[in-house]
Amino acid sequence: MPTRERRPRTRSSRLGLVAGAALTALVAVAAVLAFHPFARPGRPPSQGSPVGSSVTLHPVTTRVSASGGISRSVVVVGVGDSVTSGKACNCETFVGLYATGLASQQGLNTSSVNLGVEGSTSAQLLQSVTQPGAFRDQIAKADILLVTIGANDLAPLEPKAGGCAASCYGPMVSNVGRNVGLIVAAARAAQPSHPPTILVTDYWNVFQDGDVGNTENGRAFQSWSDELTRAEGAAVCGAARQAGATCVSLYAPFKGKGSGNPTDLLASDGDHPNSAGHQLIASTLLAGTPVPVP
Repeated sequence: MPTRERRPRTRSSRLGLVAGAALTALVAVAAVLAFHPFARPGRPPSQGSPVGSSVTLHPVTTRVSASGGISRSVVVVGVGDSVTSGKACNCETFVGLYATGLASQQGLNTSSVNLGVEGSTSAQLLQSVTQPGAFRDQIAKADILLVTIGANDLAPLEPKAGGCAASCYGPMVSNVGRNVGLIVAAARAAQPSHPPTILVTDYWNVFQDGDVGNTENGRAFQSWSDELTRAEGAAVCGAARQAGATCVSLYAPFKGKGSGNPTDLLASDGDHPNSAGHQLIASTLLAGTPVPVP
């Protein structure tokens, strides 16, 4: 695998006096909500038509409509490589599934935006998050940011069929960790008054896995890629936590209880998750989400 191409209440008015009383009550409700402990000041409702389905979720943003109804909106944004973008799956990605899952748990309005880019490296994602532009503007709207990145950084190691020692891959792994820490910091800086909840994942394998990986690469290479994957996961999670994010490991969920073979969770390329894999990523992220969401 050359790269991880790894995505009212409407109240009817009756008389002028009743309408005036309702307006007074509405102003009072708005004043209370402005100081509600779960309200996040300065968060406008999402604009436009972001990729993903409109779902419901935790009360992060509160606004009062002109008709007196109360609505809340949370934006879930996914960034990363083709695991995020959903390559080879032709299914709903974990970004939308995660938002839908939070919706069913919490019961408020949200939207999801998938900014995954096939072939993206941690350095490229860092540049996108720090440069002014549409990508960074989307990050600045996120209430919850999902980050999966780093496998493509290790693509130059894949031709080493026999693998290489930690002294060989260590500097590359450390660089991924450093970039992930900077990505988290940049995402928080994009909206310093109300930084998003950030969940960073590692991988089950940075290269092919399961039956396809064993067949095409051999067991010796698979054993080495497993070692490399765990080293990168440790670097990514350590940097994410230090920068203030939550690390959600996908290694154990994909490897299963002792089987170590995630074939049933992978697409036919043996690399990217299939529909079941995306469902598993979403459920693992849900289980790792801090409660309550800030």
